[in-house]
This record gives sequence, C-alpha cells and structure tokens, in this order.
Amino acid sequence: MRYKRWYRTEDKDIIFEPEDMFRACGARERQEYTKVHNNITFVVELSRNLATEAEQLASSSDETLELRPTTDEIFQKCPQFRILVIGKTGVGKSSLINHTFGVQNATTSHDRPGAASIDHEFISPQNDRFVLHDSKGFEPGSEDNLTTVRDFIDQRRAMPDLKDQLHAVWLCFEIPRAGGRLLETGVEQFLTSKRKGELGNIPIVVVFTKYDIFLDRVERTLDKSSLKGLSKEDIQELAKKSAKDKLQDVCIAPLEKFAGSDIPHVTISTNGNHEETLALLIQTTEGLVCKHVGIDASVMTSVAQRVDPGLKIKASIEVGKRKYWKALASSVPFKNRSMWDCLHVLHTDIINVWNFQDPHGYLCSPEFRAMMASMLDELDVGPIADANRNFAFGLSIVGTIGTILSTMGPAAPIVVPIVASVVIAKWVHEVYQRSRAALQRIMKYIIDLTLVLQTLALVAGNQELSRKAIKLAVKSYHDSPMSRDVHNRVQEYDRQLTFLERADRDSLDQLVKLLQSYKISAEEMTVLRGSLPAVDLLSDEPWDTVEKS
Repeated sequence: MRYKRWYRTEDKDIIFEPEDMFRACGARERQEYTKVHNNITFVVELSRNLATEAEQLASSSDETLELRPTTDEIFQKCPQFRILVIGKTGVGKSSLINHTFGVQNATTSHDRPGAASIDHEFISPQNDRFVLHDSKGFEPGSEDNLTTVRDFIDQRRAMPDLKDQLHAVWLCFEIPRAGGRLLETGVEQFLTSKRKGELGNIPIVVVFTKYDIFLDRVERTLDKSSLKGLSKEDIQELAKKSAKDKLQDVCIAPLEKFAGSDIPHVTISTNGNHEETLALLIQTTEGLVCKHVGIDASVMTSVAQRVDPGLKIKASIEVGKRKYWKALASSVPFKNRSMWDCLHVLHTDIINVWNFQDPHGYLCSPEFRAMMASMLDELDVGPIADANRNFAFGLSIVGTIGTILSTMGPAAPIVVPIVASVVIAKWVHEVYQRSRAALQRIMKYIIDLTLVLQTLALVAGNQELSRKAIKLAVKSYHDSPMSRDVHNRVQEYDRQLTFLERADRDSLDQLVKLLQSYKISAEEMTVLRGSLPAVDLLSDEPWDTVEKS
C-alpha cells in the first residue's frame, strides 16, 4: 500500500494470509475476503475454478483405489490435539482433563511419584486424539519452572510439523476466597511475557476452576432477609449474579491488570450440572486454535473433546466441505463408484470426528453401516409432512427412549426394526449417478448418521461402547418423529429444486442448515441425561436381534 503524507510518500506491506483467504472461499462459487487495516477496508474477490478443481479431484481419485477419508489426510498432518496444562497441586487439572476429553485415568505430574518432565507426553488409551503436557504452577520459589515453561513453548513453536507443535495452553487457578491472592509473581511474569508477544501466537486460556464450590460459598453469604418468599431457582439465579460480581473483583480484574483483555478466561466446574462451562472452555480454545494455529489443529481440538456435540457437528461440516460434500449432486470423486463405497467414506469421516470410545470398532462395522443404509428406504414411506414443522430434538428422543425401555423387560434385548446383517436395497450396489435420488440419499445418510451419533452421546456418554448402546440409539432415532421429519425436509428441498444443476451450489448450504437445526447444546445434554430412565448399556448383545414380520 502506498500513501502520501504532507512531507513524504510511504510504502507499507499489508500481509494477507492465504489460508484465511482460501477458507473464506468456502463452499460457494464466489466469496469475498475482507481485511481492515488502520480504518482502510481491503476487499479481495475470490472465485473457485470448478473445472480445475474437478480435474484435481478426478486425478486424485483413481478408480482402482478406495476412496480415502478426508480425516485420514488431516490425521496424517495432525493426529492429535496437543495441550499444555499449567496449575498448582489441587487446582483440579486431572478432573478437568478427564471430563473434557472423556477419559477416566488422566494423571497430572502431581499425581505420580517423582518429578515429571514437562516434555512427558500423556496419551490416554481411552482417547488417543489428544496429547497432554503437564506443568506445576508458578509458585513462590519455583522460578526455574517459569523458565522451563517458556523454553518448552519456544521449542514447540520452532518445530516444523503441526503434529509436534503446541496447540493450546490452559493456565488453571482455583477461585480464591475473598482477600486471597490469585496471581503469584511467576504467573504475573508469564502473563506479561504473553502480552508483550514473547510467547508468540500460542493460544492461552485462563481457567478458573471449582466454580460449583465458589457458587455454594456465595449462596451461603447471601442476606437471608432478602431470600424470603423466593423459590430455589430464584435463589440460585441471585447467587449466580452475586458470584459474577465477586469473580470480577477477585479474578478478572487482577488478571486483566497483567494480561490485558487479549487473554480469554473461562470459569468452569467439573461437578454438578455445569457441563456447559466445559463446553464454553473448549469452544473458546477451538476458536483461538483456528485463528492462531490452523484449521487442521482446530478440527483436532473438536475431535479430541467429548463435551460439546455442536463442535462435533461443526468439525464434520468442515471435514465434509473439503471434498466429498462440495458437490453432492455431481461428485467427481464418486464417479464410477458404487453407492455403498460413497456412503462408506462419508460414514468413516463422520465416525472419526465423533471419536467415541469404541475399541471394538462397532461404529465402523458392516452391521452398523447396513443399519444406517437400510434406514434410508425404511423411512421413505407416506406423503411429505409439513416441512416447516420443527421438533425439539432432545425432548423427542428422550420421550422415545422412555417408551422403548418401558416396554422391555430388565434383560430383554434391544429390538431394531432394521436388518443389520445385509443391505437389501438394490440401489446400494448400483454405480453412483448424478440424480435427484442419489442426492436425497446422501443428504439423508449424513444427517441420519450424525443424529444417531448425537443420540448415542446422550445415552452412552463417555463410556466404552457396546452394541446394545448403539442399537438403543439407532432404534430411538428411528422410532422418534425426528427421523421422519429429517427425511421429509430433505424431500421437500428436493421437490423445490427446479434444476439439478443448482443442487451443487445449494445442497451444501441446505445440509449445513439442517444439521445445525437439530444439534443440542452441552447444557441441554446434561438436562436430558437427567431425564433418562436407568438402563444397563455396559452388557453387550448381538446385532441381529430384529423384529419378525
């Protein structure tokens, strides 16, 4: 950029990040990338060369080879989300890791005998999609640890491969009592280093832990006379408001004094009904990783976490947009492939993103794939219902689960009204062709599978999966009004599609819109789980328990 001052002409470089520009291009044919510098707005118009893109996809999709999942390519570059967690003994780091990443055995260095190195990589067998590095807090007399952490961050920044770089740092503090000191000298120095840019762009999130204990403490100090006549819910809301004010005084103000407003902070609890606080933490982290580290690392952040279904759906969309969801009506990679092969690769990518604890590989088994494919024809009966009707996903599923379990005996197997051993439908074995029927089936399959997995997260949580749990999720979704609502809305979209040529431009937008309309939040997930009847899902049973016609 060249501009004139009254006494001279100056030149200044404005940096445009190609990765940000290309990501802005998204799924549509034309997009604009906007950058603002010193009150000057630069607009770069981007357009996709569909012909070149098709040639590239065709050349990379040798018909003699299996369709390669997009997640395989991402995992090759960045197989794990790498995080450093810093905090004193007793601050709650192990509990934080266990709940956020859905493991039971995360142990920080304080839990292990002997001095542990910050370079030690903890990888859980229950979730191998994240790597934990642990560091004790910056306590008085531990100046060496401040140097150790700085050096570790510098070393990881210098590593050329994304998989070896540090993707995020969580700096943990227990919320202090009134008059207690939040930041020790070492912490102040660390935050100052970050504010000055000495630690680079590594995302750092300050985590205030044990919010539930703090909230109870605040509630006990409320003026009793002001609580007369109030309901329990009103008292809790009053306590939350008072807690927010106190947090500003004892935590946020001291933090911003040294960190400024650029380092985000999240208050969390791993006990009680506060799972939404963990979801906010991982959402904040994912956003920073996407901005400062890269999109592949942000996808891995979403894959590794096990508290927020919304991030799973967001990551599935990001993965799908890269290749196989781009042109669902005329997909170049699917040319001359069977529909089974096309569904196979779509299925694998979505399963990889959801990252359940599935050591037996049930979710990628032929039986589960057959269940999902058979559901497409099973539900395609009857006239199109009101496409504008929108069900509350969670309540619909919970009600259906309750009905299913109330009609079963204690030891009765889950009966799924879909054949799990083989897909009978002829179309599954036919070659993919550009058609409205193929577009409908692919859209329905993606949404059906996503919502079955969301239901599975509701009923099974983070425990090891059994076929019984999977069958309950499939049957609950299949029997609920939700499944027919999904299929009706896809059919209505197809009915309104005047020209198939428009489908490649519109189908991705419609698919994303439908997926996002059915997602449930972490807070809703907690409430819904509390409404579920008790059921033993750890004991297993065979796939092929089906209804007799």
